[in-house]
Amino acid sequence: MIQFPISKAAEVTPEPVARRIRGLSDRSIAWIFVAPAIFLLLAVNIYPLLRTIWLSFTNYRVNRPNNDVDWVGLRNYERILSDPNIWNTMQATAHFLFWTILIQVLIGFALAYLINKKFKGNNLWTTIIVLPMMLSPAVVGNFWTFLYQPQIGLFNYAVGFLTGTDPASFSMIGDVNLAPWAIVIADTWMWTPFVMLICLAGLRSIPESLYEAAECDRASHWRQFWTITVPMVLPFLMLAVLFRGIENFKMFDLVVQLTGGGPGSVTELTSINLKREAFEKWRTGYSSAYAVILFVTVFGLASIYVKALNKVKER
Repeated sequence: MIQFPISKAAEVTPEPVARRIRGLSDRSIAWIFVAPAIFLLLAVNIYPLLRTIWLSFTNYRVNRPNNDVDWVGLRNYERILSDPNIWNTMQATAHFLFWTILIQVLIGFALAYLINKKFKGNNLWTTIIVLPMMLSPAVVGNFWTFLYQPQIGLFNYAVGFLTGTDPASFSMIGDVNLAPWAIVIADTWMWTPFVMLICLAGLRSIPESLYEAAECDRASHWRQFWTITVPMVLPFLMLAVLFRGIENFKMFDLVVQLTGGGPGSVTELTSINLKREAFEKWRTGYSSAYAVILFVTVFGLASIYVKALNKVKER
């Protein structure tokens, strides 16, 4: 007869230990199983956060571990908040956030609205549309770098075909005015399917009875769209904005592959600037304060936004 591992373990367990185990409550058993996950969470997330906060008040440099570590108080925070270069990177990040979220929400909702209509090849088109979000950001960055090449890039040839402009007369990732839009276009191409899927879930959660009641009241399709579809999908749209806002605030690999923060510093987002302060200039205490400011900014804005989202869901 085959013995299961649990039965075999129960047989070899000493009787005193077995009595203790049998005497445990369900709550105690639950804590036994949850404790390893909590320990890993504290070790991987909480400790580094507390360590970063402590380092932000010091002049510590990781490339000089033998130097004395002095407590500098709020000096790092004062230097960051008074640095015009930091505010320039914040402005570049705000530009990137605003336009990527706006364009992705508009296109994503439009695609979801079209796909929600049953037609032949619906599943095929859905699969094709979501393909970009399955790729690595580094791969997408290399892919769009090739597309943006002035001499052989397909993007320049497409723009030239539509506008009559010479494809070799401009460079999307080499021009100061066009480079910010180059990363916006690439990120939109990659992550619009994500917004589309969230909006599609919202559209398919709307009860058909609402539209049937509106038809009985002789409401036009346009009125149904604004009084039923948009209000019902609005929480899903806001959720998509929250997810994309948090992700794009810490965008790094896609932009590094495309522009590296250039030309100059017009596409140097806060994440790229933070990496240079921490791992190129080795200003560990300074970069820790920088990271804390970014964390507090994202956490604070996200908390306010979540409260607004909950109020919309309660209506």
